[in-house]
Amino acid sequence: MAPSVVAEGLGKQYRLGVGVQGRLSEALWSRLEARFGSRDHDQPRKQTIWALKDVSLQVDQGEVVGIIGRNGAGKTTLLKIFSRITEPTSGYFELRGRVGSLLEVGSGFHPDLTGAENVYLYGSFLGMRRQEVRRKFDEIVSFAEVEQFIETPVKRYSSGMYMRLAFAVAAHLEPEILIVDEVLAVGDMAFQRKCLGKMEEVAGGGRTVLFVSHNMAAITSLCGRAYLLKSGSIARHGDARQVAQFYADDLAALQSVPLGEREDRGGDGTAKIVSLRIENADAPGPITCGSRLKLELGYESTGGGPLQSLRFVVTVCNSDGATNIFRLDSYAEGGLPDVLPTNGTVRCTTEPVALTPGLCLVNASILRGTTVSDFLLRSAEFEVMADDFYPSGRIPRRSSALTLRRHTWTADEQRD
Repeated sequence: MAPSVVAEGLGKQYRLGVGVQGRLSEALWSRLEARFGSRDHDQPRKQTIWALKDVSLQVDQGEVVGIIGRNGAGKTTLLKIFSRITEPTSGYFELRGRVGSLLEVGSGFHPDLTGAENVYLYGSFLGMRRQEVRRKFDEIVSFAEVEQFIETPVKRYSSGMYMRLAFAVAAHLEPEILIVDEVLAVGDMAFQRKCLGKMEEVAGGGRTVLFVSHNMAAITSLCGRAYLLKSGSIARHGDARQVAQFYADDLAALQSVPLGEREDRGGDGTAKIVSLRIENADAPGPITCGSRLKLELGYESTGGGPLQSLRFVVTVCNSDGATNIFRLDSYAEGGLPDVLPTNGTVRCTTEPVALTPGLCLVNASILRGTTVSDFLLRSAEFEVMADDFYPSGRIPRRSSALTLRRHTWTADEQRD
């Protein structure tokens, strides 16, 4: 099958402290420097950074390929090059087909235009005729669940409404190549499932998808192959599950670094996770299949003032991080005050978790509404030990089940 995306030796260099970095501004500035010389004579050449370095890859038509890595690994830079938002410093790439990009919430939208006008505007960016957009219009609006606000300027939308409409447009206007960068992180669970279902439908229709996500469950379920970026270069590529496991093992090395000092974090940084402790809530000792969990999450404000409307989310995953077992969300449960001190600790106690024995990984995040303040993969881990959850003493293996349920079996009496 013919490749849809080809890249050879791609590199992208940025100059530190320069704010005019973008496709047009970079080209203009390069020409000015070539003619008049650099304005930074006294700046040493070392004031640059390679966001990408010698990246080569190939994606065939109809493939769904994941791109994973820590924050700052170069994932978004690579997709910006493919989306022609910025130019590579070295190497070349080729895309065969119409490209639809969703690199951030509302990308390609004009804030002063209504939702309806932005649907047609983005469609024109994709090279769609007006009648093609009109044919899909009702389906897009229904998927985004913004019917009531479609004639309202999008600058008045919440970030969730923005994201829903942006994703709906990108996914429904049938580009041959769909580029999606971690747009599901701020959606609620129902919308995340809806988006993943739509992406499965897009992939099943023979279109090519490049998908960046920190959600390893989504990567391994949607993608056949994956590329792992590390410090701007490809550290691993191949089967998505194997690459995800390699990535999980690499992240495990971070456990020796205090949470407050880790640099592989996402979010806008207004608040930061500095500690996370998980223990048996019922008694000192190991966590067992029937234990309740007690979590203590330490946080701090990076701005030095009280924090308002914080939402704490903790997700417990299986040992490779590919499957979410359950999620704890302070917004869903309620109980926290609206204003929290600059530094502090929040606590959560669960009902009995009923997990099968084995290692569990924990991801944690702090949000303000739908805006992510901090996000840390593999913030903590804990081991579940076998106990007498069932009277028989027999516990299923983790490979056959993630959670346990007490239940009763009966049979009809034998009849003559």
